[in-house]
Formats: sequence, C-alpha cells, structure tokens
Amino acid sequence: MVKVRLLVGTHKGAFVLTSDERRRDWKVDGPHFAGWDVYHVKGSPADPNRLYAAQSRGWFGQVVQRSDDGGATWEPVGNQFQYEGATSTHKWYDNTDHPYELLRVWHLEPSLTDPDTVYAGVEDAALFRTTDAGKSWEELPALRTHPTASTWAPGAGGLCLHTIILDKDNPNRIVTAISSAGAFRSDDAGNTWRTITKGLHSNYIPDPDAEVGHCVHHIAMHPSRPNVLFMQKHWDVMRSDNSGDSWHEVSGNLPSDFGFVIDVHAHEPETIYVVPIKSDSDHFVPDGKLRVYRSRTGGNEWEALTKGLPQEDCYVNVLRDAMTVDSLDSCGVYFGTTGGQVYGSADGGDSWNAIVHDLPAVLSVEVQTLS
Repeated sequence: MVKVRLLVGTHKGAFVLTSDERRRDWKVDGPHFAGWDVYHVKGSPADPNRLYAAQSRGWFGQVVQRSDDGGATWEPVGNQFQYEGATSTHKWYDNTDHPYELLRVWHLEPSLTDPDTVYAGVEDAALFRTTDAGKSWEELPALRTHPTASTWAPGAGGLCLHTIILDKDNPNRIVTAISSAGAFRSDDAGNTWRTITKGLHSNYIPDPDAEVGHCVHHIAMHPSRPNVLFMQKHWDVMRSDNSGDSWHEVSGNLPSDFGFVIDVHAHEPETIYVVPIKSDSDHFVPDGKLRVYRSRTGGNEWEALTKGLPQEDCYVNVLRDAMTVDSLDSCGVYFGTTGGQVYGSADGGDSWNAIVHDLPAVLSVEVQTLS
C-alpha cells in the first residue's frame, strides 16, 4: 500500500501529514517543536524513516533534530557549526565589513544514497556537511572563501544559503543558491566553486550584469535532466540548459515575474510551476487571487491553475521551500502559504484542495512517496 507523507515546517513548529495514494483524506500530526521556527524538514531518499529538521528561535539559537521513525519521535543531534577562519567577513547593508555568524539553518539536503550524510545551508551563507547522522558538522569552506565572497550582501531575508541540489548522475556536482549573492556550482564535491550567473540581470544592483549580487530565490532541477535548471529570481523566471553556465529568461506571459518558489513535475521535465507574487514590496498574490502558474513547455507559455484555490480576498505568499511534488503516476503537487494553508493537487495542478487550513505560517513543504 502506497502512503504519502508531507513534512511541513512553520513559524511555530513542524507537522507531519499522511494520506494514502488517493490523497483525499489526511491525518495531521503535530506540532513538533511547538513555538519554534522550523525552516525545513526533509527525509532521506536512502531511508524514508530518517528525517531531519532545522529549528531556530531567537533567544535559544539553532537546533537540528533527527527522527529515525518517520517523525513519530525526535532527538536533537550535534549543533556545533563552526566557521573556518574567524576573521572572514562579508559586506553588510551599509557596505561595512560584517563577520560571519551562524543565525539559522535554512535548508537540509540529505544525500541521495547515504542516510547519515546531510548538507546544511545556513545564514550567514555557508555550506556544512555531516557524515554521522548529525552528530558532527564540518564546513565546506571553499564556498564561503570564494573570491567574490567579501562582496556578498544580505537580502531582505538575510544572507542565506537556501538551495542545495545534488545530481544523482554526478555525485561530485552540487548546485547552491545564496540570497543575495547568486548561484554557485561545484564539480568536485565542494572543494572548489564557480559562479553560475551569466545571463542574470538585476536592475537593483549597481552593475546589473555583475558576477554576484543577484537575489536568487530558488532553483529546481528534474533528476532525469540534471543539466537543465529552472530559477525563480527576485524578478525574472530563468532557465539554463547547460548546468548554469548561462541563463535565459522564460517569464513569458506571467502576470508578475516576481516570486519565491519554482518546481518541476515528477514525470514531465518540461512542466514547471511557479506562484507569482505582486511585487518585491507587496509580498502577496496579485489581485487577491491565489493562482499557481504551469508551463508545459519549460517556460514562456504559462497557464493559470485556479480550480479549488481562493479567487478573491486572498493575500498570502508562498515561500521558497514551500512547494514540492510527489512521484506517483498522477503527479501530486503541494504548497503551503503564509496564511497557514497547505494545498494539494493529485492531478498535476488541474484541481486543488486545502489539506489543512489553519497552521502557522508555512516555511517549507516536502513530500515522501512511501511504498
């Protein structure tokens, strides 16, 4: 019997939602870590019952939690994230030097093959890795000491490394994105990095075509085509067909090309989803209508998906890690909102239902398809 498990991180805890393959009725379990910001929860592809969660709270700092039983129970694991090189700095809003300090973990990316290996993207932007199920963490310092790093400046959400993509066909390749520095790729397991920003254009920075300074919101990849990347940037939906070596815009007929989230259909690598937001100052959907936009052509041509979604008086946002797709034959698409709703579609986006209405503001949504 197939089961679907949704892992939801919110501003006041984590929730585990489960259903059968019909995806109609859902059991809600939580909150876990009540009162804490849970920026991300994700399961290991190698062991679905191994889950990792990143929780943070102003006065109490950052905690990584691990579950070995699918979220029924949790235990805190090692939380010593030490930056290498205590004198390293980056540029702050006023162009002064600012020392690196760990504020929170934004994203956890388990290895595709080893449940004990996990990558963590943190604020201030750095990449860490554990190979012992979270007991200890080591920085991969070559990214933070990249020649451009001294010029990185925070976006409105902080200087955060929020996207980590692993390539099943090339275990040495890692793609990351940092707000607001840009996108980076390593082809040697994190020992060296290169910027992958050619073609990005940002009018809000002094040099719109600079190597770094671009506020990348999210990057998505289909496992069957790791050389094709899709990006939602601070203005502009972008596409690369050469692993990020160059990008071109595919915003097309979207009502707004500003947004945070982007994802790819499980079985149709040219079908992508975004949720446009009105503007970079108005972080809510245009016209009070919650619409997911789908392109079946890899961008440029977009259709609004509205069936089952509120089409009046709706002013929510969908954050960068708050959309996911399952691997069932009829691909399920799920997203959470800052209003505390989690919506699901069991037919690739043609129709939607609210799985749950009244959670705290949703920060992340991940899905596991369990057999």
